[in-house]
Amino acid sequence: MTMWPPSDLAGAGPRYARLTEALAGAIAAGRLKPGERLPTHRDLADRLGVTVGTVSRAYAEAAERGLVSGEVGRGTFVRAAVERPGRREAGVVDLSANHPPDFEDPTLRSAVERSLTALARRDDLMDILDYPADGGNRRDREAGARWISRSGLVASADDVLVSAGSQHGVLTVLSTLLAPGDLLLAEDLTYPGLRAVAGLLHLRLQGLPMDEHGLRPDALESACRKEGAKAVYVVPTIHNPTGRLMPEERRREIAGLGRTHGIAIVEDDIHALLPEVRPEPIAAFAPERTYYLMSTSKTLVPGLRVSYLAAPPGMFDRLATNLRATAWAAPPLMAALASAWIQDGTADALLRDRRRAAAARQACLRERLAGTDFEVETHPASYFAWLRLPEPWRSDTFTAELRTRGLSVTPAEAFLVGRAAAPHAVRVCVGAARSEAELDRALDALVDTLRAGRTGAGAVV
Repeated sequence: MTMWPPSDLAGAGPRYARLTEALAGAIAAGRLKPGERLPTHRDLADRLGVTVGTVSRAYAEAAERGLVSGEVGRGTFVRAAVERPGRREAGVVDLSANHPPDFEDPTLRSAVERSLTALARRDDLMDILDYPADGGNRRDREAGARWISRSGLVASADDVLVSAGSQHGVLTVLSTLLAPGDLLLAEDLTYPGLRAVAGLLHLRLQGLPMDEHGLRPDALESACRKEGAKAVYVVPTIHNPTGRLMPEERRREIAGLGRTHGIAIVEDDIHALLPEVRPEPIAAFAPERTYYLMSTSKTLVPGLRVSYLAAPPGMFDRLATNLRATAWAAPPLMAALASAWIQDGTADALLRDRRRAAAARQACLRERLAGTDFEVETHPASYFAWLRLPEPWRSDTFTAELRTRGLSVTPAEAFLVGRAAAPHAVRVCVGAARSEAELDRALDALVDTLRAGRTGAGAVV
């Protein structure tokens, strides 16, 4: 356990907030390293002369911000750095955020201006600005069902809820299904936001091995038999961070195992619509137990903060209760904007633009890596790639060296479930560069750094 002494908590504002900021500052300054265990709530409270509740609230806030994660029975640990969309450091090209390309897309700007003007002129504008119905207004749930249907899953508006982004959807589902101490299964490399939610809810999170097709069914079956898991979280389409696309046969196997062992399946399909050809969702094969999440963040624009959740029959009311208890609802004006785009075809046009931009960024990546033997795993429609590092690089030293060269990527540790050794790999987000020219320069620096490591140059210590 680290002997980290927090900064003086004197100052304005609640003590828990000052403690959270002290913790964030220590992590940013490197005084607290990824993987270090923090003092227990009681120990830190005694040291600072505050209540245990103050420390608990500070740790919860830090977990929500992705700074720490809690493991039931083991303590609270500093997390590896994760993506921080929208926070661009001066002089650093940020390839760490899973962001759609084309930040200055004129088509998007035109669509926003046109649609907001149309919304402002609607007769029901004041109704839109009122508190929404539980689970979302009917019109938005119908639009959500239409958007979900693009994936091949037939969804009824009666079973669709509108949440404030996919992270809110995941929180809603897991807080409804699981109690503190319950076991949640996931791929052994997974979306970092899941770990934050699991820590916030005090769930036990266990990673399962993957192969080239995604989550291994034999590992899932073994964990269901031996561990008493209540649910499994899976990203089958353009898996984050590896980019793998789970084939239909594997999806059927996962669905069958869920049914056999009576566990819930949480299918996070935020990238579902990026590939033009894709298998049906797992939810299509086990609709009675699968909670299907689809977002507008990756396919349209991140700032909408609108996501759709297709629930198994009979679960709408329970989910709506927890959705309301967390963020109440998706912002109604943003939900109405997303609905308008889905209904008038704007969403489909933006999606086509996203696919074209992703293909162009992936082509740039292939061109820069042509003639090298560096191992990269990705999908042609993905905004990111999984780069396996050659000797002598490790993910932490490689990431640190790139930072000295003005380039930011995400190390494997940010995606790791559990405390096993992380693979020597990083996620490179080709969609995060502000332009293709910026991406070209960034990839040149990345390849130069990889080669420097082989020749003994660079900060490999």
